[in-house]
Amino acid sequence: MPEPVEACKSYFPEKIKLSFMGRFRVHLPASGLLRLVFIFFGMNAFAQPTPAFDLQGHRGSRGLRPENTLAAFRKALELGVQTLELDVCVSADGQLVVSHEPYFNAAITTKPGGQPLTKAEEPQFLLYKMPYADIKAFDVGQRGNPAFPEQQKMPAVKPLLAEVIADADAYARKLRRPLPRYNVEIKSSEKDYGLRQPQVPEFSRLVLKTLLSQLPAERFNIQSFDFSVLKFLHDETAAKGGRKIRLAVLVSGLPPDSTVARLGFVPEVYSPSHVSLTYPQVQRAQALGMSVIPWTVNEPARMDTLRRWGVNGLITDYPDRFRP
Repeated sequence: MPEPVEACKSYFPEKIKLSFMGRFRVHLPASGLLRLVFIFFGMNAFAQPTPAFDLQGHRGSRGLRPENTLAAFRKALELGVQTLELDVCVSADGQLVVSHEPYFNAAITTKPGGQPLTKAEEPQFLLYKMPYADIKAFDVGQRGNPAFPEQQKMPAVKPLLAEVIADADAYARKLRRPLPRYNVEIKSSEKDYGLRQPQVPEFSRLVLKTLLSQLPAERFNIQSFDFSVLKFLHDETAAKGGRKIRLAVLVSGLPPDSTVARLGFVPEVYSPSHVSLTYPQVQRAQALGMSVIPWTVNEPARMDTLRRWGVNGLITDYPDRFRP
């Protein structure tokens, strides 16, 4: 690629006449004048635009507010994230509940009577066996999370996906920020089919229908560790000739080529654990046509390294630690 000055010379005459106050005339070589322009205005004026870096708040902002709650998503928006990352499970009455586990986590849950949920009680409180009216009676914020000491303790419940989208969009407008994108993980595992979640077709269609009822396809993607979910959504949308849905494959230690081979198609996003990600893998995934957005990156030094490698974004519990 030629130097910018050399590339631009062909658009100008060999010499340019300059007149000062109508009295003094100077003939300057075009290349010399162009170099002065580049020095004065900086190279950025002529540089190719680069895609925006996609900062994603993991479960909203888990390090700062109770995970997967309205407060966490609002805090993430205040900190300037572009995308809200969240997880969905299904209640007994077929509603999409924003929750990482398909049950109530004893580490953060308070029962309706005010008593902490114990580890032994977790199997009794599967979301798939509870109507949402009962689910929202449990608190998941006032005890805090011992793994995240910076997390602010506050009353909070597991919201519905539709509620999160409505609230986050309204809050972004209030802040006069761009409307966020949503990275929605379908929490799915083969051993849980029909027991702690619906079968893949029912679950996937419910998520897609809910998202499309509130958002244009450009403002969300669906991610999963379960390759069956991604394959189903890929085939489903292709078969119906509908608008293409962005899909993100979540992996831990599986390199890009092996991921694509197992899926049988190239998803829009390769989302690996940042711990296992290498620079050659970033290059290879992008060469295959995938954006690279690793999870869950909480140390500023690691964020800087990954950005130097050219990742397209990252997912973090601490959006406040990101240095633009």
